[in-house]
Amino acid sequence: MSQSTARYSVERATRASRVGAVVLLVIVAAIVAMPWWAGRADIRTVTEFLYILALAQMWNLLAGYGGLLSVGQQAYVGLGAYSIVVLSLKLGLNVFLAVPLAGLVAALVAVPTAAIVFRLRGAYFAVGTWVVAEIYQLFVANTASLGGGSGLSITNAVRGIPAFWREALTLWFAAAIGIGALVLVYLLLRSRFGLALTAVRDSEPASESLGVNVRDIKWVVYLASAFGCGLVGALIAITKLRLSPDAAFSMDWSVIMFFVVVIGGIGTIEGPIVGALVYFALREFLDGFGSWYLIVLGLAAILVMLTSPKGLWGWFAAKYDIRFFPVQRRLVLGDEAKESAS
Repeated sequence: MSQSTARYSVERATRASRVGAVVLLVIVAAIVAMPWWAGRADIRTVTEFLYILALAQMWNLLAGYGGLLSVGQQAYVGLGAYSIVVLSLKLGLNVFLAVPLAGLVAALVAVPTAAIVFRLRGAYFAVGTWVVAEIYQLFVANTASLGGGSGLSITNAVRGIPAFWREALTLWFAAAIGIGALVLVYLLLRSRFGLALTAVRDSEPASESLGVNVRDIKWVVYLASAFGCGLVGALIAITKLRLSPDAAFSMDWSVIMFFVVVIGGIGTIEGPIVGALVYFALREFLDGFGSWYLIVLGLAAILVMLTSPKGLWGWFAAKYDIRFFPVQRRLVLGDEAKESAS
């Protein structure tokens, strides 16, 4: 038995993951240098891609791994955006220093929110998160100091910052949030906490019987997702320079998260990357088609769900057994066993 067991080894890294790590480092270096070699339109597109990726990773962590199907994450995008109004426009704090504080504000507001919505289960939880997001939107829309329903401009918050450095810093913050979210989820899922998280997703009663604190797991994941969405909301405010409650708390943000994660593959780290690429490709291709753009996005999502329930990446990974961010251990045939098998 010991001789047979010695022929096998357990590993988590793969050849694809090593190649992926090198490619990721190259991409990070290229993004950091973009302000000196790319045009303004390209910089803004990459910035948007990165914060959409961050939103998708946060919702994937929440729903794909935690089993918390929230449809109200736009609440924290809006709160993060309006935190910039208070911290920078009203209190005079540097707009980029206010970004991490905006994430903290969103996480703090998520504490009483979670205490309420965690009393709900299943579809009631999903509807409850949406209702809470609507309440926050109405609160902001009825607050005159925040611009009321018509919104306000935050141009004064970035006044004095040269255009080059504003766009460069926005891009670098987007890279830190987008790629940071990806790396954070990857490291989280490789830890004991990640194992407990997926156990809670699969079966709460079974997890509790094994000693997993389901309540604490849900709290950590929900607050982490709120923090990430708050960071993205603050960054969106800096890129748009004008805020309104309808836009900041728009259901469109959650719809984009759903589409990106479902198309790419829910419950995978690579899935949101693939989904974000598909989303941007379709958006560029269908630009100018008006409402047909949304129709095609909906049809694409339905087609993928019917033909590949695990998403495009889920289908690809199952077919070719390639994973750039492996989080599970694999039993690998050792050299001695390979020689005897041949």
